[in-house]
Amino acid sequence: MNYIRFSNTYNVQQLTKELEQVLQQDWPLHFNTKDFNGDWRSISLRSTTGQSTDIRAQENVEYRDTPALQMMPYVKEILDAWQCEKEAVRLLSLAPGSEIKPHRDMGCGYLDNSFRIHIPIITNQEVYFTIEDETLHLQAGDCWYMDFSLTHSIVNHGNTARIHLIMDCIRNEWTDKLFASYGFDISEKDPLQQYDAATKAKMIEELEKIDTETARNIIASLKAAN
Repeated sequence: MNYIRFSNTYNVQQLTKELEQVLQQDWPLHFNTKDFNGDWRSISLRSTTGQSTDIRAQENVEYRDTPALQMMPYVKEILDAWQCEKEAVRLLSLAPGSEIKPHRDMGCGYLDNSFRIHIPIITNQEVYFTIEDETLHLQAGDCWYMDFSLTHSIVNHGNTARIHLIMDCIRNEWTDKLFASYGFDISEKDPLQQYDAATKAKMIEELEKIDTETARNIIASLKAAN
C-alpha cells in the first residue's frame, strides 16, 4: 500500500492561526538543494538539538521539542494523540512555482519500522503530489501516510505556498493496529528478519552503547525477530 488517507481531520483555522506566529521565525532553506527547484524551507518543532532552525533528521538520536512547538499548542495536541514515538517534526514550505524533484527517502516506509505523516495546513488546487505513477491532491486539514521509500515528487503551480506539518514516527503496536484497520498488511515484510544471528548480536551490542529510547526499541525488535 503506497499511501493511506486517515479519517482524522484537523481544524485548519486553528492550524493556520498558530502557523502565522511561527512564520515570523527563521525558516532555513532545505539542505537537499539538489532535490528541488525554487524555494523549499523548513522549521523544526522537534529536533535533536532542540533548536527550531535545526532541520536535519538523524537516526538513533534523541529528539527534543523546540521553541516553535511551544508556540503551537494545538499542534502539540495533534502530536500527543499519535501514541508512538516522534522523531523529527517539521513544518515544510514549498513556494509558488517550486518543485521537489522525483526522489526516494530510503528507510521511510512503514515496513521499515518508521513512517512519515503529512498534514497539509496551507495548500492550493495546483499542488500536485505524485507517488510512483499516481498523482494526488492533499487537502488542508487531512492526514496522510505516504511510503516515501517509493519515488515521489511535488510541484506547486499555484500562487500560494504549500505548507505541511510533517511527523517522522516510530512503528509500534498501537500504529500496527491503526494501519491494519485501513487494510495495510503489516505482515508483508519484516525487515529485521533479513539479518542472521551474528549480525543481530553485533547490532544489539552497538545499539546498547547508544542507549536511547529509540535504540532500546530497536533492540527489542531485533530480539523479537530471533
